Amino acid sequence: MNLVDLSWRNMKRNIRLYTIYFISMLVGVVIYFTFAGLMFNEDVVAAIQNKENYKTVIFIASIIVFLFILFFILYANSFFMKQRKKEFGMYLLYGMKEGQVAAMVFFETLFLSVISVSSGILIGGLLSKFFGALLMNLMRYNEDISFAFPLEAILSTILLFALLIVIITIQSYFNIRRVQLVELFHAKEKRDKPLKFSLGLALLSIILIAASYYTITRAGDTDIWKDYFKEALMAVTAALILGTYLFFRQFSGWILQKMSQSKHYLHGNKMLWISSLRFSIRGNTVNFTFNSLISAIVIFAVGFIAVDYAVKADVVKKEYPNHFAFSSQDGTTQKQIEQIMNDSHPIISHETITGIKTEKIPNRKLFYSYPEYYTEEFYLFPESQLNAIVDLRKVGEKVDVEGREAIILSRGIDEPVKYKSPQPEITVLEENTFQVTEKIRYPLLSIPTIPGGDTAPQPSVLVISDEAFESLKETQKLFSYEIYRIEDPKTSNDISRKIYDMVMSTDGSYYSAYVDQYSLNTESSSLVLFSVAFFGVIALFALGSVIYFKQLREATDEREHYAILRKIGVGDDEIKKIIRKQLLFVFLPPLLLGLVHSWYLLYYTVILVIKDLPSLTTIIFSVMGLYVLTYIIFYLSSTSIYYKIISEKNTR
Repeated sequence: MNLVDLSWRNMKRNIRLYTIYFISMLVGVVIYFTFAGLMFNEDVVAAIQNKENYKTVIFIASIIVFLFILFFILYANSFFMKQRKKEFGMYLLYGMKEGQVAAMVFFETLFLSVISVSSGILIGGLLSKFFGALLMNLMRYNEDISFAFPLEAILSTILLFALLIVIITIQSYFNIRRVQLVELFHAKEKRDKPLKFSLGLALLSIILIAASYYTITRAGDTDIWKDYFKEALMAVTAALILGTYLFFRQFSGWILQKMSQSKHYLHGNKMLWISSLRFSIRGNTVNFTFNSLISAIVIFAVGFIAVDYAVKADVVKKEYPNHFAFSSQDGTTQKQIEQIMNDSHPIISHETITGIKTEKIPNRKLFYSYPEYYTEEFYLFPESQLNAIVDLRKVGEKVDVEGREAIILSRGIDEPVKYKSPQPEITVLEENTFQVTEKIRYPLLSIPTIPGGDTAPQPSVLVISDEAFESLKETQKLFSYEIYRIEDPKTSNDISRKIYDMVMSTDGSYYSAYVDQYSLNTESSSLVLFSVAFFGVIALFALGSVIYFKQLREATDEREHYAILRKIGVGDDEIKKIIRKQLLFVFLPPLLLGLVHSWYLLYYTVILVIKDLPSLTTIIFSVMGLYVLTYIIFYLSSTSIYYKIISEKNTR
């Protein structure tokens, strides 16, 4: 029998052990090929407006996905090596060399990789239509996506997983070299000793977690976060990590210890599952801590990005209410522009506004928190024109100013700012002074845009009374702007490019289009959400699998103990109850603590900040619900496989 035959027989014999390994690698291939396939899918690329940005984000995401897979597969391989130490010891005892054992592991990995890569590419290709359609739906594009198996994606998948095989083989070889033969035979005879738990450290874990929660809740009310943000963040992070570690190391152990000292300890099956958990606390602490913290990070990241995605579309709509706004053109050019719009996106409404441009006014900090976001020149418009735009958009409230009163138009404020007496004054056009009564959020002229992504400072707008404007326009140069609303502005990228080229052929012209910023924000936020969701899936699968692997190992070690229980009359139903209670303690606390961590982070950084998004809590609870559902699946699967493993020896 050669090494290839031996490797194949080992895989068939350890099929249950390899199943989760195969599924993990298969999921990794499918997800990686999804990203690689989307990067080269012609239908998707054709629909994307910012193609270079899209390819860059997808490429980076695919590399991160591969690194996730690499980390997880190396962990899984390390687990398998520990599980098979006794088997490898037998091979070495029979005269096989370390290199031959490593070669056998290489062939096993090769077989598994060939099956998972070929299956993953096939499944990924078949799912390409679904994932492509999902991405288009997130971007709100109505594009048909076909099934695709891009050659570039196939080659990159094969090459990267070939590299993974080499890395796994090197890891396996060094693992075999580091272990002594005597240790190999006794690898499974080691057993953790029950820890001695301290009430003081148990209480300290609760205090640290509670203190970190309290500090998070004070983020919006205290100066410590404003003046010492980095220090506060580091302190909260350290307290949360240490508190979580001590919670599983000391507090949970202390609870189990107290349960073992209760009067009812010997009733039912409590003694059996509690004693088993007390012995495993030492070995599970790091896994539980890591699981809770990463769960919190994943839920927070996915929830935060999902909310950001939902909010951005609303923000763009508020900040870019003009579907098209540009400097007025000559009659011929104006007709050409309107013809371009009507050919594909019929015009709904049109309004021309006329204003006066002032000299530069550098000192604008009194009115703008970030004056660099606005032009140094102010644009004066009469109140009647602002009210006409309010009628056009059907959004906002009309204004009423008298005499030398004025209103500043701003962005990024939730409520109007009314200035109390003495009201601030602004002097423009050398000798004309106005009293600013109010600052409101209403972009009469939106932020200037460039098709493809760039923006320029927004025009600083001062709304004055009609009487004041009439007295000024006699001696000042007037500037006119055209404001259009069209049908389906979200798909007007092509005409935006054409109109931009026509308008900006004249130096100093103004141009702003809703679709320019909508495309950029929607595509970028969709890509980030799409990528982070997949990262979350991989992280969740990896974390669940880490616990799963740990239970497989413990189940293998516990077979003899359960065999003894059967001999003294403990039935199968009772054993199943013991396993369910034991594994519930393994899966539930890390999940619950991770959910609580993430809830505090999300509630005080997102929910309290963004109050006007109706679907906010639905988004966050949906993310948490999917996470819990996945853990339930892992829990049920683990209880089933645990029972099968501890039953194997007794059925032979």
